[in-house]
Amino acid sequence: MDLQYKNLCKKRIKLIYNPVSGVNKELPAQLTNVITELQMWNFDPELLVTEKDTDYAAVVRDAVENGIRLFAVCGGDGTVSSVARAIYGTKATLGIIPTGTQNNVAMSLGLPNGIKEAIAILRMGRLIKSDIGLVTCGNTTVPFIEICSVGLFSALFESGDDIQHGDISRIGDFLATLTTSTPSKIRLILDKKEEIEAPGHVVLVSNMPYIGRRYQVGSKDSYRDGLLDVIFCADIPKLDLMVGYILKLPGLNVSEDSRIKRFQVKNVVIEARPEMPVMADGIALEKDKVKIEIHRGALSVMAGPIRRKGKKGEKSL
Repeated sequence: MDLQYKNLCKKRIKLIYNPVSGVNKELPAQLTNVITELQMWNFDPELLVTEKDTDYAAVVRDAVENGIRLFAVCGGDGTVSSVARAIYGTKATLGIIPTGTQNNVAMSLGLPNGIKEAIAILRMGRLIKSDIGLVTCGNTTVPFIEICSVGLFSALFESGDDIQHGDISRIGDFLATLTTSTPSKIRLILDKKEEIEAPGHVVLVSNMPYIGRRYQVGSKDSYRDGLLDVIFCADIPKLDLMVGYILKLPGLNVSEDSRIKRFQVKNVVIEARPEMPVMADGIALEKDKVKIEIHRGALSVMAGPIRRKGKKGEKSL
């Protein structure tokens, strides 16, 4: 064993591996490389290969009961958010080995793309406390680490995600949804005091600086500032919205278009008439009044880059 590893204590870790993350599916050699690299860092990995019906809450609960406190997610944003929801409320820590299509959460946390570099973060990176968003629709409350969307993007998510992962047969569904959607009258109540009302197709409520196609909507430390970034695309034609703001531009610049309204709040209520579809990190919720609040510092997570001296409130595992 290399000198840089040999003095590290043995540490158990739950490796949650998604074999179909990303656009180009990797060969089984990728999993072998991940396990080998974890062992080089003196981790003792306990492997779970995900399936469509994986019960992440049960996986986390069983692992925690068996003394595991660190969970390494090898996958994309969907798998990361599923494990984050399961870890929320426990004393476990989330680690990420990004192998997805966008890897927005990893990018937001300053994590490298390479497998070796990402695994090094699990040992040598910063242990921080990330905020978590909580969205309530009807009688259901769901935590989210990245984004809650209300409106057109929620309606397009399933077909758009399938297309992004190579299923071009969903293009017809995507276009049909896009062409038939109509705007709603949307009312926002911000921090229980300020009210905004306008017609529109989309409201985005983000906890992370990067969403969608690596689209920057918040400051680089927005995942731990105790605030939600609310983006209200008011009275923008849907084709302009899709082509101009999502498919082409690398990030939002609210000064360029007065119809894009941006707020930072601790909580927001969203009412739409007619009601619009709602999603939290890819999870579809019922159409209803949407209440969203921030839970500050609710999730332990490993973040990069590697630093020799941590800032106050940061430490390595």
